Amino acid sequence: MTAAATGARAAGLAGLATLLLGGVSGPAAAAPLAADGQVGRYAHVVVIVDENKNYEQILDPAAAPEISALARTYGLATHFYAEVHPSEANYVALLGGDTFGIHDDDAYYCDPGSQRPFCDGAGAPGYADHTVKAPHLGDQLRAKGLDWKGYYESLPEPGSDAVVASDPAFDNGTRKTALYASKHSGFMNFADVQSDPARANRIVGFGQLKQDLDTGRLPAFALVVPNQCNDMHGLHGSGVPTDCDGLNVAALIRRGDAANGALVRQLMASAAWRSRENMAIVLTFDEGSGKTREGCCGVTPDAPSNFGGGHIPAIVITNHGPRGVQDDAPYSHYSLLRTLEDTFDIGEHLRHADDTAAGVAPMVKLFAAPPAGR
Repeated sequence: MTAAATGARAAGLAGLATLLLGGVSGPAAAAPLAADGQVGRYAHVVVIVDENKNYEQILDPAAAPEISALARTYGLATHFYAEVHPSEANYVALLGGDTFGIHDDDAYYCDPGSQRPFCDGAGAPGYADHTVKAPHLGDQLRAKGLDWKGYYESLPEPGSDAVVASDPAFDNGTRKTALYASKHSGFMNFADVQSDPARANRIVGFGQLKQDLDTGRLPAFALVVPNQCNDMHGLHGSGVPTDCDGLNVAALIRRGDAANGALVRQLMASAAWRSRENMAIVLTFDEGSGKTREGCCGVTPDAPSNFGGGHIPAIVITNHGPRGVQDDAPYSHYSLLRTLEDTFDIGEHLRHADDTAAGVAPMVKLFAAPPAGR
């Protein structure tokens, strides 16, 4: 092999290593920011993701009293943005640092030309493979010897590969009545989760969340997703509860507000929250309620799948950290991913989470290290 060929092969292997280990999509990883070292280290971070509401809709105390009270008491990011419409790619972006070209809610197994159910857009030009063959936050955590779980309300069974599932009382077999929807999973879009023989231990329901909290087995990272009545998404169809009807927005927000308040109280009742170790609860949304293209921090406005998904709430609740704090810096799900990587002392930042040139930075003010002795 010539010296040139050897060099090319080495460069190719280096590029592959960068992909597998979570480098950025550009030619080289960005230098670490000084702010990364200012993020506190956390034993547990729980991220609750709700659906399709704008910042102003949720921060109104008359509309969502429980969530808005948490925002006033703890920490609030006032300029937090999604990456795209509709939902699915925002969950993927939060975990993998990219939308990977996804800009629809087709099933996690869909690929170009697929004729399988729930692959409605698969014949469109430029259609993206919805199974992502790239690393995600869970891979980074496991490399550090830490665990993760996705907790999904109304999941049919642990490790379920269902695309949708619902209450038999009003299920008509469509997405419109689906309490559980895998488009809100995030983790199921990643190839190594789909093929993981231990998936039933990591893709679980809310019953397992209660058990893990009661037994002190909360993982380092937990993604918590309420069902589509309780996450403010809403459903449509005969028999759907009135306060879950997607057209009844005020009632849907009240229902979701109460459900989220109960979830936060459940987490705060745990031994993990009461311990001297740091724990954070992040309450945020996937995208805004309209189709506006507001965005920041790693989004690319002209891209078909990364153009900005609206101004959304992001509230950070810590057991020992900041109180009554508002952070006016611009952030996105990529910023949150970078912050999560910092909280667990992960040196690599996945794809757009490493895009400091586009303004992606850790949420230091909201995840600052608590004072000594706390």
